[in-house]
Amino acid sequence: MTPATSPREPVQTSSFCKNGPVTYSEKLRSLSAHCGVATSYTDYRGSHVDIADETLENTLHALGLSFSHDDAGIDAASEYFYTKEATRSLPPTVIGVEGEDVTFPVHVIDGEPVDVWVVTEDGERRDCHQIEDLTPARHVDYPVDHAGEPLTDSESESGADGASAASHASGAASYGQASFTVPKDLPLGWHTIYASSPTRGQAETTLIITPSRLSAADDLVAHPQAGLMAQLYSVRDSGAWGIGDFYTLGTLARHAAEQGSSFILTNPLHAAEPAPPVEDSPYLPTTRRYINPIYIRPGAIPEAAHLPDDDAEALQKRGRRHYPENTSSAYINRNPIYADKLLSLKDIYDVERSATRQHAFDTFAEHEGEGLTHFAQWCADQAEPWWREKLGHDSDDNSFPPRDYWIGFYQWLQWIVDEQLEAADVTARDSGMSLGLMADLAVGVHPGGSDAEALAPYLAPDCSVGAPPDGYNQMGQDWSQPPWHPWKLAEAGYRPWRDLLRTVLRHAGGIRVDHILGLFRLWWIHRPAPGEAADPRAGTYVNYDHAAMVGILALEAERAGAVVVGEDLGTFEPWVQDYLQSRGIMGTSILWFENDNDAPRHSENYRHLCLASVTTHDFAPDRRILRRRARDAAPETRNFDVGSGRRGCERPGVAEPRSRHGAQAR
Repeated sequence: MTPATSPREPVQTSSFCKNGPVTYSEKLRSLSAHCGVATSYTDYRGSHVDIADETLENTLHALGLSFSHDDAGIDAASEYFYTKEATRSLPPTVIGVEGEDVTFPVHVIDGEPVDVWVVTEDGERRDCHQIEDLTPARHVDYPVDHAGEPLTDSESESGADGASAASHASGAASYGQASFTVPKDLPLGWHTIYASSPTRGQAETTLIITPSRLSAADDLVAHPQAGLMAQLYSVRDSGAWGIGDFYTLGTLARHAAEQGSSFILTNPLHAAEPAPPVEDSPYLPTTRRYINPIYIRPGAIPEAAHLPDDDAEALQKRGRRHYPENTSSAYINRNPIYADKLLSLKDIYDVERSATRQHAFDTFAEHEGEGLTHFAQWCADQAEPWWREKLGHDSDDNSFPPRDYWIGFYQWLQWIVDEQLEAADVTARDSGMSLGLMADLAVGVHPGGSDAEALAPYLAPDCSVGAPPDGYNQMGQDWSQPPWHPWKLAEAGYRPWRDLLRTVLRHAGGIRVDHILGLFRLWWIHRPAPGEAADPRAGTYVNYDHAAMVGILALEAERAGAVVVGEDLGTFEPWVQDYLQSRGIMGTSILWFENDNDAPRHSENYRHLCLASVTTHDFAPDRRILRRRARDAAPETRNFDVGSGRRGCERPGVAEPRSRHGAQAR
C-alpha cells in the first residue's frame, strides 16, 4: 500500500492572460471547454464562428450543471465540477490499448496509503504499479463520495459508498492524487480496477483493453473484396409480402456470391414502431439494438406448418394479397404489409412449440436479459390500442390477452428475427461470401422510441443531434435524435454502447457506422419548450471520448471477427481519418466525390482501407443523376463537390473511366 501525497498548492479553476477581472462570459467559456463543449468552430466556408453564451449555458445545463447566469453561479458550477474531478476515487472508465501503457489517477485522503489492483474478466488478479504524480492536493470543506459528489449529512453519517463515517464527521479533508499503470500484458476485454484506502474504503471502475488495430484490416488491404449494397425493403422475391425480408436476403446473397460478391451491406434493420403506423426511414428507429419484425417471412417459421386450417388459409391469403407488389415500382406501403404480418405472426405464436424449440426461445430471452424485457414491455404498451382495434376488444374488455402475453409475443418476435437473420448470414457464407452480411448502424434513435426510454439514464434528452449550416442546408439540420450523454455513458462503463454493438454484430461479418464522426463529436441542439421549434443554428459541438467509443467498437468487432466501415463524409478535422485508419477502421469513398485536379480519380488510386462505392442512401439514384447530366447542355455550370458546395458528381466524363471497376472494400 502506497501513500498518496502531493505538494499543497492552490488549484486554478480557470485562467486567462489579461489585465483586469475575468468576465462571466470568459468563465463560461473556460468551463465549457473543460467540459468538452465547443466555444467556437470553423464552418463549411472556413469561417470562424463563436458560440453564443446562451447556447453554452443550455448545453452545460443539458450535461447536468445547474447554475445561475451570473458570476456567483458560474463560480459555484466551476468549483463543483473541478472538485468532483479532483476527488473522485477512480475515473468513470479507464480505456487502454493492448500492449501500451495505461495510466490513471486515484484520489484518496492526502497522505493515506492506497492499494490498487485489476481483476480481469477471467477472474485473475493483477497488481497495478504506482508512478510519480506531483498534482497538488485539493482541500474540500464537505465530504464527498467515491464519484466526487457531495454527501448529505445522513449519507456521511451512514458511511455512504463504504466510507468511514467518523472520518468525514468534520466535513473537511484534503485529497491527494496518485497515478498508477496497469500491467502491459493484460488481454483484450472488460476488466475491473479496484482501489482500497483506510478512509474511503474500496472503489471500483471498468477497465477496457482494446485492440490497437483490427486484425481483419490488413487482409482487406492485401486482398480487396467486392460486394453489394442493398436496401432490403426494396429487394423482393416472388414469395415476399411486398417488401424484402430475410429469406429474400438469403436468396440475394446466394446469387450475389455466384457472381463473386464477398458481402452484402444492407440498410439499418433496426426496429421501428411495434404496430402500424410505422416510420418509413430505417435511419429513425425506435431502437438500434433490436431488429424490425417486418423483415420476417411468416411462412418460414417452423410452427407455421402446424397452424389450424383457418389460420393457415388466412396466412396464405394475406401473403398472396401482397405478391403483386413484388414487381411494382410504386412506393412501398409498409403499414398494410406489417399489419398482415403481425396478425399471422400472432397466430403462429399461439401454436404450441416443441420442447426443443421452447428451450431455444427461453435460452434466447434469458441471454438477452433486461434489455429485451424492457423493449418487449415498451412494445406491448405502445401496440395495445392497435391490437385491441384489430382483435375487436374495447378498452374495458377483460377477454383481451394480458400484458404478459404481449410481452412474450414481442420477445418471441426478436427470437424469430434472430433465427431468420442468422439463416440468411449462414446462406451467404455457405455460398462462398467471405464476409457475409454487413450491418448498418444508424446515427441515433427516435426521441419517442424504446431506446429513448430504456437508455434515458445515458442520454441527454434536453438536446437533439443535428448539423450546423452548410452548403446543403443554410438553416442547419435537426435530426430529432437524443444524443449519448458522454459523462453518463462513461459512468456506466460504456456498457450500453457495448451491448448495442454485440447485438448488431451477432450475425454480421461487418458493420457500417453511419456518421462515424459522431464518435468524436456531435452537434447538440437545445430542445426548446413544448410547441417551440428548435433552431439548429443555435447549437454547438460536444466532444466524446473517441478513444473509448472507437476502441470499444474495434474490440467488439475484433471479438466478432468483423470488419468496420465508418461513414466519414462531411465536415471533420484531417486527423480523424488518420486515427480511424490507424485503428483498422475503413473509411468511405464515393465515386462522385473522388477527383484529382477536377478529373475523375481512377479507382486504383483511391485511398487504402476504404469502402468505395458509386453512391450512398443519401444521394439521388445514379440513373437520375446520369439522365439529368445527359439532358443538360452545360453540366459544368452546376458542378459542386462536398467540400466547396460544387456538384462534382455531374461533370462530363465522371462515369466513363469508372464504370468498369465496381465497388470494393480495399
